[in-house]
Amino acid sequence: MVKTPCQQIVWDVLPAIRAALAAELVRNGVSQQEVARLLDLAPSAVSQYISGKRGYRIVFEGTPEKLIGDLAREIREGKVQDVTVRICAICQEIRGGEGVCAAGSGTGTT
Repeated sequence: MVKTPCQQIVWDVLPAIRAALAAELVRNGVSQQEVARLLDLAPSAVSQYISGKRGYRIVFEGTPEKLIGDLAREIREGKVQDVTVRICAICQEIRGGEGVCAAGSGTGTT
């Protein structure tokens, strides 16, 4: 069975973004416990992202990788008000801007 675009996002893209973001934060000295708090995740989820047990299906390069790095830096600096909006923007970039995300634009659903 072929995954719908929404299934692809939920099962592959979002976990990969979270994994990359968690790994970047931990690489830059943020504890896993603090990453869990900042990203509103269970500590066990962060541990699985860091260990590669979850969110490992996609490796980002280019613009998405830069956006994830920028987001991690801004989270560490306390400059991000809404992580969800930024993650949605990264997801849209990965998808080539296709679809409309309610959390990112306030205008519809995916």
